[in-house]
Amino acid sequence: MTKIIVVGGGAGGLELVTKLGRKLGRKGKAEVILVDRNRTHLWKPLLHEVAAGAMDAGIDGLSYRSHAHNHGFSFHLGSLSNLDREQKTITLAAMLDESGKPMLSERTLEYDILVLAIGSVSNDFGTKGVSEHCIFLDRPQQAEHFHDELMNRFMQYVEGELGSDKVEIAIVGAGATGVELSAELYNAVEHLSAYGFDHLDPDCLRLTLVEAGPRILPALPDRLAGMAQKELRELGVDVRTNTMVVEATDKGLITKDGELIPATLMVWAAGIKAPDFLKDIGGLENNRNNQLIVNGTLQTTRDDSIFVIGDCAYCMQEDGKAVPPRAQSAHQMASMTHRNILALLNNKPLKTYIYKDYGSLVNLSRYTTVGSLMGSLMRGTMMVEGLFARVVYMSLYRMHQVALHGYIRTGLMMFVGRINRLLRPKLKLH
Repeated sequence: MTKIIVVGGGAGGLELVTKLGRKLGRKGKAEVILVDRNRTHLWKPLLHEVAAGAMDAGIDGLSYRSHAHNHGFSFHLGSLSNLDREQKTITLAAMLDESGKPMLSERTLEYDILVLAIGSVSNDFGTKGVSEHCIFLDRPQQAEHFHDELMNRFMQYVEGELGSDKVEIAIVGAGATGVELSAELYNAVEHLSAYGFDHLDPDCLRLTLVEAGPRILPALPDRLAGMAQKELRELGVDVRTNTMVVEATDKGLITKDGELIPATLMVWAAGIKAPDFLKDIGGLENNRNNQLIVNGTLQTTRDDSIFVIGDCAYCMQEDGKAVPPRAQSAHQMASMTHRNILALLNNKPLKTYIYKDYGSLVNLSRYTTVGSLMGSLMRGTMMVEGLFARVVYMSLYRMHQVALHGYIRTGLMMFVGRINRLLRPKLKLH
């Protein structure tokens, strides 16, 4: 029986393995396996909400093992450490439990078709002190760590033990993650004041958003980026553009001009790259950001039995531009790879992937949403904002849920979510 392994349970990987499980695994036409180092899945574009406490990863996370049982594939907990293309095997590294004791030994899995959907991690560009003093938001665990630190700072402020007149936070990188997190933090402060955090209000927060480029949100048109920046400044965010960070210390960020931006809590969201262990893995071709280079069918340039999708794939289009690392790219790649794997199994020609840009949306918590819509919805580009943009933004997550669960289950989840909003606090407090 054909063995298909998908490594990485992010947006693209989980959608792909779900489709393969339904189509092949349930019918006994192939053995479909998902490998991931985490036990649960959470849509990565929502990690800023976990960081601010607007979303609880423990409640909203999806169990890989349960999902595998329901959709015809199996799940292996582990991290990819080696790829042997000649033997067609992958090696999963030994795992330790939370106390540091051995939990799982090193394992080897055989494959006939391999899909790498490992995603991306933050790129600190070798900036001094960043790995020691800044928090990245690549995984739910990191977002939860930031939330714990955030709650501790607010508690210290309320009890008068912070040692400063404000809670000082700095975010490096004014892309979607940095901008959305900035707005969510002000939303969090307003909610916390209702849950016993006396004397806590937006004025207690000193938040600095640092961007090396000339403006925030480079993926959006100038007018929308300007609107978002105006909204952030009205909230109280100190937006610094054309500001390059050269070092992070325990006291804050040091800029190229020698200025110290004071902060006791720092987030690095300035760039992404594929994980370092992908560089030269299995002798596959990489670019300088460790992404694996693929051809138009999303197969690697040096091995037709290996597909790569999502942020870790470097796919050049006919216009000379690479496919951008976005959730919509991962979704499209997952759909195309599903079709191409079925074609491969049936000895039919594979199709070429063509990226379709449907625009970008940025949600500034409950304050506003801005973005641009493109593609099949209309001719040209339409700029959107406010309630309509918010509805479209939320529909992106719902589409991801539909791909995983179907319309009925997604509808039930939305209904339960409405009830939970009435029963649970508006913000995670623990």
